[in-house]
Amino acid sequence: MAIPKLKTVAVVGATGAVGEVVLQLLAERNFPVGELRALASARSAGKTVMFAGREIEVQEATPEAFDGVDFAFFAATGSLSKTLAPEVAKRGGIAIDKSSTWRLDEQVPLVVPEINPEALEKHKGIVSCPNCTTIGFVMTLAPIRAIAGVKSVVVTTLQAVSGTGKPGIEELERQDGELLRGEALTTETYPRPIAQNVLPLCESFREDGYSTEEVKLLHETRKILEQPDIDVSMTCVRVPVPVGHSATMLVETETLLSPEAARAALDAFPGVEVVDDPSQNEFPTAYDVAGRDEVLVGRVRKDLGSDKLWMWQVSDNLRKGAATNAIQIAEEMIRRGLK
Repeated sequence: MAIPKLKTVAVVGATGAVGEVVLQLLAERNFPVGELRALASARSAGKTVMFAGREIEVQEATPEAFDGVDFAFFAATGSLSKTLAPEVAKRGGIAIDKSSTWRLDEQVPLVVPEINPEALEKHKGIVSCPNCTTIGFVMTLAPIRAIAGVKSVVVTTLQAVSGTGKPGIEELERQDGELLRGEALTTETYPRPIAQNVLPLCESFREDGYSTEEVKLLHETRKILEQPDIDVSMTCVRVPVPVGHSATMLVETETLLSPEAARAALDAFPGVEVVDDPSQNEFPTAYDVAGRDEVLVGRVRKDLGSDKLWMWQVSDNLRKGAATNAIQIAEEMIRRGLK
């Protein structure tokens, strides 16, 4: 087996919640890193991050910082990726972006490697990672669609505060402390308290009453599955959980599908694991999936009023929902000889 050529790798947003996991997983997955450049905005320059047991000083993300870079993982704001991802491509590297900036651009592949790796062949220097909620959602839909087709889905997501990055995590921790001390809850990141609460809003509302997160779930799913007519009805909810996005899904298939056949298809799909034994109270939770790359699915059952199927799905939004998927994209590109 040929030894992969070492790559020069940049991580933009290295001090953030996702950036830290990218660094951790590059080492954990033995990605062929020759040189690692930790980059961030000017205000984070000079800080240090850990990579493979050593400290790396964070540099400011500037166009020149990408000279000679093979892969640049963007785990930062959309404004940074909008400005700097084209600079990576211009210099011959590949930008793999986690923000929403490029996801619906017709020239940019939106990729979950287990589902549509062939889309990478059309890259022009930028590849987009789907939203952390979308990834677990389509990983559950793909094996069902492969054997029975999918016409429509009604989905409610229950999303962890780490989906908002470190500010979300810090807000929950601060409010938990305020509750214990009997103090009034202070809000900075979310419009209402998140501790011991549930907010029917992820990101911000649009004029039509939907949130920006909900609309992402619709349009990204259609692009990844290359199924523009799939009907997705969605509500995205923020819950006081540190890590792990959950979703309850009511799926209408094109041909009749039993719960048993659905479980078999899901369990055979790469990256998906079925945890579903009601007699033993076995079902997946956010606690179970934290720190794992698999998408866990359970509560597979026939709807009482139709031939549709109910399913419950959880995934680690920082790993498979973000960092793992991005690194898998780079690994797939290396396998395909695209870099």
